[in-house]
Amino acid sequence: MGKSRDFSEFERGMIVGARNAGCSLSQTANLLGCSRTAVSRVHREWCHKQKTSSDRGASGRKRLVDENGEKRLASMLEANREATVEEIHAMYNSSGVEKPISLRTARRTLKRLGYSRSNRTTAAGMEALLEETSGPEQLDTSGLQSETHGLASPDLGHQHY
Repeated sequence: MGKSRDFSEFERGMIVGARNAGCSLSQTANLLGCSRTAVSRVHREWCHKQKTSSDRGASGRKRLVDENGEKRLASMLEANREATVEEIHAMYNSSGVEKPISLRTARRTLKRLGYSRSNRTTAAGMEALLEETSGPEQLDTSGLQSETHGLASPDLGHQHY
């Protein structure tokens, strides 16, 4: 039988509360819709360690760029808004970090932080399309980003990367 999702803190508290209120393993399992084994394990952990949280969230491979590294990348980008990913990558690696990162890791981290690159070719293509369809006298490109370089700040809209 495979592992299912972890119980939430609330569900773990319900298990402990039901068992402490006198419900049997079977009653508690039926009440919450889980196995008796799961109820037994959660309650045993509570009795021995006074703890109901799961450590499964801390498992897996550790990130190469930790929280401090993410802050460092973001501050480098904020300080130099016109920098490309390659320049940010070089600045990060030369800033005295313990483990240098690859360009791909820099891109992945910036994407996870919400930074995306401006799509200059799309903006230039839209200008040309507008010029073709409406003529040069009616061309309004005030909303297009034709000359931006580097990375755009995080936004909640579409992210191209």
